Amino acid sequence: MKNLKYFILITFISTSFFSCDDDFLDTVPNDRISSELFWQTDQDAVFAANAVYPFLLQDAFSFTMWDAMSDIGHVTLQWRDESLVEKGAHNSSNGKVASEWAFAYRGIQAANIFMGNVEKMTPQDPALIERLKAEVKVIRAYSYIRLAILYGDVPLVDHELTLEESRELTRTPVEQVWDFISDELTASAVKLPKVQSDKGRITKGAALALKARAMLYAGRYTEAALAAKEVMDLQVYSLNASYKDLFSYQAQNTTEIILDRQFAKNVNNNNIFNLTTPNSIWPQVNQFVPRKRAVDVYQMANGKDITDPTSGFDPYNPYINRDPRLGYTIYTLGDTLLNGTIYNPKPTSGTGDAIGSSENSTFSGFNVKKYLNPEDMAQPTNCGINIILLRYAEVLLTYAEAKIEANDIDQSVLDAINEVRQRPDVNMPPITVMGGQEELREIVRKERTVELAFEGLRYFDIRRWRVAENLTGIIRGMTYENNSGELVTIALTGFDIAFDKERDYLWPIPNDERVLNPNLTQNPGW
Repeated sequence: MKNLKYFILITFISTSFFSCDDDFLDTVPNDRISSELFWQTDQDAVFAANAVYPFLLQDAFSFTMWDAMSDIGHVTLQWRDESLVEKGAHNSSNGKVASEWAFAYRGIQAANIFMGNVEKMTPQDPALIERLKAEVKVIRAYSYIRLAILYGDVPLVDHELTLEESRELTRTPVEQVWDFISDELTASAVKLPKVQSDKGRITKGAALALKARAMLYAGRYTEAALAAKEVMDLQVYSLNASYKDLFSYQAQNTTEIILDRQFAKNVNNNNIFNLTTPNSIWPQVNQFVPRKRAVDVYQMANGKDITDPTSGFDPYNPYINRDPRLGYTIYTLGDTLLNGTIYNPKPTSGTGDAIGSSENSTFSGFNVKKYLNPEDMAQPTNCGINIILLRYAEVLLTYAEAKIEANDIDQSVLDAINEVRQRPDVNMPPITVMGGQEELREIVRKERTVELAFEGLRYFDIRRWRVAENLTGIIRGMTYENNSGELVTIALTGFDIAFDKERDYLWPIPNDERVLNPNLTQNPGW
């Protein structure tokens, strides 16, 4: 999948049709692929399905921004649209709000174009065509998951729209959208193989794992647990032995990866290194950084929270004897950077990472490690690393959370959580006490936070948990010892996080969409 070129979609979407009484004008255009020539062979269908895959991910920037807008991250540049979302100052004309809607519906339209045209073919290999249709339906469902969690009621479209139809659309109740997602993913899973020889293609496990995520988001916990259990029972997936290496080139396509967006240097690249690297390595480009809240949630290596007086936490040495995932995920004071220098973000350090030294230097004293690889240092905008969209650890935690929320608590809940906690290079103490629903809910939510940090999920978690209004106020960064021996905690003054619980759990319907189609009603408060 890495080396396939995604030009087919543009050509068959943009094909124009002309008619004229003069025969000499009635010719096949030679600057594009005409639909009259395309859709003839099974290989055409393969190319067309491949062209829908990019709609799994808009770009590396949009991927990084989800956690940047959550309580564990911060958008570096305060003039960005995402920064306005972060502090609750966005509106229906916000660029992020508009682009996510538009990208999702472009993907849905591309999928619908594929489905409408492939049905007209006479395939040489009907099983292949059925598999491709299932793959494309999963991608379409993926777009609807994002739309439903962000906007609530959205137009549900399952066929190629004409311009006139698009102006008459109305919003479908979100519960019907979740029904559609569930049905599509269930039916697609039947048509998909457990393993695809072409790495990067959607599998049975991807369809079921997405269903588990979707039903968790929808609050349909029994369905979510059942779908997650189906993935577990496939016996195809397992945790990578090393969490540290999980986001490296060496770990691509391992058994933990269920769904990713495939990239390749020089062919179909991304710029995730450029977006997240510390300022001292690649100056003036960093887009987001972790906050103190992200660092503090990692337990001590003995399994106790750092707020526990018996944990052994030392505020003068705050990163010692912590959950190893902290060191694998976030750059903290004293770490060794990829170029061999020591990470020193203290305001008086004089390094490129010193807090306040430039617009793109970390405000918090932290930087993200995930997806930063030495192979990309020479060309930070030409990365070939695959971006993981769904991995087996999430499925295990989805299973545990869904069972807890359904109050169907048994040993399998602890087993799933502990499997994640006891990955060989993490090896955190297992959860042994079968607590009640409230206690286990807190445990699994903490585990999701540390295991899946900066993988684009936290923003959606705090919204579906309905806790976002409790995570507001001043953004804080690292605590460090100043030259006088005093402990000082960085605070970003003048930038307060705000969240209106009566309004902000749904994004507004983009203003431009409502201008084009007045039938689209607006969400409350917008």
